[in-house]
Amino acid sequence: MSTIADNSDLSVKETSRYSKKTIRLAVSLFYFGQGLVFASWASRIPDLKTALNLSDAALGSILLALPIGQLITMPLSGRLVAIFGSKKILTMATPLYALCLTNLALATHGWQLALFLLLFGISGNLCNIALNTQAVTAEGHYGKPIMSSFHGSWSLGLFTGALVGLLMMNLHLTTAVHFWIIAGIGWTHIFINHRFLLIGKAVQKEKPKFLMKPQGVLVQLGIIAFCSMATEGAMMDWSGVYFKEIVHAPVKWIILGYASYSAMMTIGRFIGDKFIASYGRKTMLQICGVVISTGMFLSVAFPNLIVATIGFMMVGIGVSVIIPMTYTIAGNNDKIPSSLAIAMVSSIGYFGFLMGPPLIGYISELFSLRYSFAVVGCFGILISLLVRKITAIR
Repeated sequence: MSTIADNSDLSVKETSRYSKKTIRLAVSLFYFGQGLVFASWASRIPDLKTALNLSDAALGSILLALPIGQLITMPLSGRLVAIFGSKKILTMATPLYALCLTNLALATHGWQLALFLLLFGISGNLCNIALNTQAVTAEGHYGKPIMSSFHGSWSLGLFTGALVGLLMMNLHLTTAVHFWIIAGIGWTHIFINHRFLLIGKAVQKEKPKFLMKPQGVLVQLGIIAFCSMATEGAMMDWSGVYFKEIVHAPVKWIILGYASYSAMMTIGRFIGDKFIASYGRKTMLQICGVVISTGMFLSVAFPNLIVATIGFMMVGIGVSVIIPMTYTIAGNNDKIPSSLAIAMVSSIGYFGFLMGPPLIGYISELFSLRYSFAVVGCFGILISLLVRKITAIR
């Protein structure tokens, strides 16, 4: 048993007060809300760029503030959740995340936007670690795999946020009004649903260290997360370019690559739990790695519209459940608190999300974009090989 386990024993009073479905719905809504908030920000980036008169280079530099805020607070987030519990941290951090969204609309200079993005990243990371730790707790309480569906709710929130952003722009509402509407919705949801979150009851046997030596299995899980998130980052930033320059898709079909990938990733997260329950996480991770590689290599070998679309759909299915599974495996370790384990795996994985897109660009510059995507396809093979060596995965 971990020294401080947010996913350990629950009080009888709490487990009998609310149904498992109610708890699952509440956690799902928190995931949906975080996706909605993030997509709301992303949908108004062009407007903020215009309002602040930023060049492409300046905007690119400013946007780095968000992942920097997320990365520098990984150890702190895990420690706070380990000490105070995911319910308490999530209840405090989620309203702060929505508030930080509204601050982004207040920026009148580039440096202010960078500062607000740093705070947005810090609060977002605190929410992320607390929510995934809460999800591990809820999954243990539920008695069967449901983590993948939680991440599916985040993807659904992301999609909804993009649609809401499009609606707000068509209604000619300002960025500030848009963000305050989202914040109001978020605060209402938190007020209603925070009571349904679970509290892990555990005795703190020793104070968690700020920096802990990573376990070998957590490093391996982190590398798996790195490969998956590098693939996600590459698909997010380069799929449109690939369809335009390599597939030579008509202008109206350029978006098809990313749309097919993201749609299958979302679907995969909602159906993935049933397959995980039937075949186990180890087998599913190996299958996902093979599916990623097969899909990517298909799109590289046969870069026509139909085959490339099928290949991107396979990549979406492949990556859909990898991150949820790695978080569950990390959170259920018996050595350190769930939140710290998830933070370690998330930290390594997030570097992949940051490094994937630049890696594509560098390889493309040296060789071609097809070679770049072939390298990404190798990440799937690496995932399958790594999973075979991790005995802790069942």
